[in-house]
Amino acid sequence: MDGRLNMHTVTRAMMSLLALPACLATPAGDPVRLPQTPPGIGFDDLRYSAALKKVLVPAGRAGALDLIDPDTLEVTSILGFGGDATFAGGHDDGPTSTDEAGGLILVTDRTAGQLVVADPQKRSIVARVPLRGSPDYVRFVAALHEIWVTEPGAEQIEIFSWSGTPEEPPVAVATIPVANGPESLVIDETAGRAYSHRWQRSTVAIDMKGRQIVEEWATGCAASRGIEIDAKRRFLFVACSEGTVSVFDLKDGHRLSTMAAGAGFDVIGYSVGLGHLYLAGSSCACLIVAGVSDVGAIGLLGRRPAPSGTHCAAADDRGSAWVCDPDSGRIWRVRDPHASSVGH
Repeated sequence: MDGRLNMHTVTRAMMSLLALPACLATPAGDPVRLPQTPPGIGFDDLRYSAALKKVLVPAGRAGALDLIDPDTLEVTSILGFGGDATFAGGHDDGPTSTDEAGGLILVTDRTAGQLVVADPQKRSIVARVPLRGSPDYVRFVAALHEIWVTEPGAEQIEIFSWSGTPEEPPVAVATIPVANGPESLVIDETAGRAYSHRWQRSTVAIDMKGRQIVEEWATGCAASRGIEIDAKRRFLFVACSEGTVSVFDLKDGHRLSTMAAGAGFDVIGYSVGLGHLYLAGSSCACLIVAGVSDVGAIGLLGRRPAPSGTHCAAADDRGSAWVCDPDSGRIWRVRDPHASSVGH
């Protein structure tokens, strides 16, 4: 099929949803227990790198960056980050966010207050740079040879220039103020823009070369959280913790559709190949699967059980979602049952 979400597909998906058990003892999927557990691990920015063919798992208080093979579920670890021997919930310790950059991995370390460069081949840290504020998200901007790090406590994005080589550490060059934020970060290299949230009500569009906010779109979120992008179809996806997700047109900021399902969303995943969104909800203990049509219409495809403490999800390029399980210190691989019925 060409990726359009038609009524036959939605109806079939809803029938499958209604057939699910009302309650399951364990999530539907394959568990991956990480080497650093027990105790639990506070996860945050769960991601998949198509270049490395690995799920990137910043393992919070464990002080590790874990890399999961999406096919074999084999785990390799890069150690040496800050952390905590005990787990009291939350995700305020150790590595919190990652991004692949030319074969290397960028990591933010909250405990150390550093931007870290790691080499997955050597399984080692090759550079550390101090940050001006406590970090959240990190993203690499290849076209500008820059690294962007959100620092919500300082209400700013800190920018680093970087050659991309392990021999030369990143150099801080600028900051962008984002009042009442920034929460989440996504890069649109095609248009030269970055997008982030204020904590409530709106999303901001930032001109990356000019390093300033140029547009602001009302989202209606009482608590803004997840963000994702479909650069090819020019869609921006915005998730609210209270349980809604909206599709915006990147050309003019017009809201195209909204769906309410589940609650407790934070980090969301998106499969470009399938046009599917994955939202893990801590309040609903569920994984929501939604399809997005070529005109930006969002529709519910399924609702599956998930760990009660989950709040982050990612998508790989193999038809699976990856869901965090903080209390158990595990990651779950959940096969998308609609991967063969809807796709680009």
